[in-house]
Amino acid sequence: MKLYELAPAPGSTKEAFRRGRGIGSGNGKTAGRGHKGQNARSGGGVRPGFEGGQMPLARRIPKRGFVNIFGKTFANVNIESLNNFDDGAVVDIAILLESGLVSKTLDGVKVLGNGELTKKLTIKANAFSAAAKQKIENAGGKAEVI
Repeated sequence: MKLYELAPAPGSTKEAFRRGRGIGSGNGKTAGRGHKGQNARSGGGVRPGFEGGQMPLARRIPKRGFVNIFGKTFANVNIESLNNFDDGAVVDIAILLESGLVSKTLDGVKVLGNGELTKKLTIKANAFSAAAKQKIENAGGKAEVI
């Protein structure tokens, strides 16, 4: 097969519909915009969220709390789930993704101290809780911040 022989499956593509091409086309004259009004004009229409002067939904709904736009969201891994790895293994983010313990890294991976660690592991992550770091070192492993 050559590049020029490639074609979409028959019936899978449609010709683009050209509006406003005369009355015989079935969509001529006003081209589906109706007669007059704001939306019939060129450049007409309103911005997203505009409700005709009524107080917009985004402003009517009560706001609570504070959202830190600089905040970081970590993917969390508990100590107990790291017992799946072999003794003396080096566990980094790529291995955590591969094993399915983390599905997305988000802004990084943080190791939390829930459970017990029975194996000596070298763990490389973006952050560690104090309890997790303590448990890793007690098991004879190393916690490396990357």
